[in-house]
Amino acid sequence: MQISVIGAGSWGTAVAWVLGGKGFSVRVWAREEEIAAGINEVRRNPTYLPKVRLAERTAATTDIEEALAGAEAVVMVTPSVGVRTTALAMTPHLATDTPVVVLSKGVEAESLMLMTEVLEDVFGNRTRIAGLSGPNHAEEISRGVPSATVVAAHHEPTSRLFQDLFMTPFFRVYTSTDMVGVELSGASKNVIAVAAGMSDGLGYGDNTKATLMTRGLAEMSRLGIAMGANPLTYMGLAGMGDLVATCTSRHSRNRGLGELIAHGGTIEEFTEKTKMVAEGAVSCITLAALGERKDVELPVTNQVRAILYEGGDPKSAGELLMGREVRDELHGMGLAE
Repeated sequence: MQISVIGAGSWGTAVAWVLGGKGFSVRVWAREEEIAAGINEVRRNPTYLPKVRLAERTAATTDIEEALAGAEAVVMVTPSVGVRTTALAMTPHLATDTPVVVLSKGVEAESLMLMTEVLEDVFGNRTRIAGLSGPNHAEEISRGVPSATVVAAHHEPTSRLFQDLFMTPFFRVYTSTDMVGVELSGASKNVIAVAAGMSDGLGYGDNTKATLMTRGLAEMSRLGIAMGANPLTYMGLAGMGDLVATCTSRHSRNRGLGELIAHGGTIEEFTEKTKMVAEGAVSCITLAALGERKDVELPVTNQVRAILYEGGDPKSAGELLMGREVRDELHGMGLAE
C-alpha cells in the first residue's frame, strides 16, 4: 500500500517511520529541499528527529503532485495555519475518494473551523476525512515507546482504515465518532500547556500545575459541550491523556514556550531556537474567539492570549485567576445546575 505523508516536521517524520516500519511504501512531502534530500540520500531528516532512520521504501519530494501520485491514503501533518493552503495545493492531484487523516491540532483563524472541517470545505466528501489526536510526542513514538491515540471520523470504515494503518505492538489506536471532541481537545490542551509552562517558569510547584491542568480541562470541556462534543471524550486520550503529556513533558513545545515566556522570552525567540511551531500560541486566539461566539468562559485561555499578545504579565495573570469569583466546580458543564 502506498501512503503519502504531507509534512516533514517531527511528527511527520515519526509517522513516516511508523508506517514505513509496517512495510508500506511511504512518500513524504517536505517544503525544504535539504530535508527531502536527506531522507532520499541517507534515510534521515537532517532537521527533525535526525537520529531516526526511515525505512528503505520511504522517499521524499518537494513536489506535491509527485508526493500524492498513486496514494491510497494520505496523512496530513502540517502546522494548522497551513492546512487550508496545503489542501488547496493537493486538490488537483488527489482522487475524490482517497482517505485523508489530519494530525494537525488547531482552529482556523478566519473561519474558526476545526481541521477536518477545513478539509471538508476544500476536498468535499466528508466520509473519507478523519482526525487523529492523543498523547503522542514524536520523540517517543519514533523510538517505539508504548503509546496510544484515537482516530475520529464520521464514517466508521474510514476510522477503521486508519486504525489498521497506524496500529502496531507499541502504538495502540482507538476509534471515535466524536470528531468535534477529539479535535477540539487537541487544540485546547496546547493552550493549557503554555500556561503550565509559565507556571514552571515562575517556579511554582506541583499544586499549581495540577490546578491549572484540572481547571484547564474544565474550560476545555465547557467549550466542547457548547460545540456539541461528548463530554466523556475529554476524559480520554485526546483530552486528559494529551493534556497530561503536553503539560508535563520535556518534549512539549507548548510547555516549553510558556516557560520561556515566563523567563522574559518571546514567541519569535522560541521559534528561532526550536525551528518548530507551538500551536498554543495560535490556538489561544482562535479558541478565545470561539468562546466569545459560544458565550463560554475560558479564563486560562484568555490570560494566555493576554500574556502572549497584549503585554500581560504571567505572575499577575496567576493572581487574577486565583482571585476570580468562586463557583461550583462543575459550573458551566450542565451538571451542577
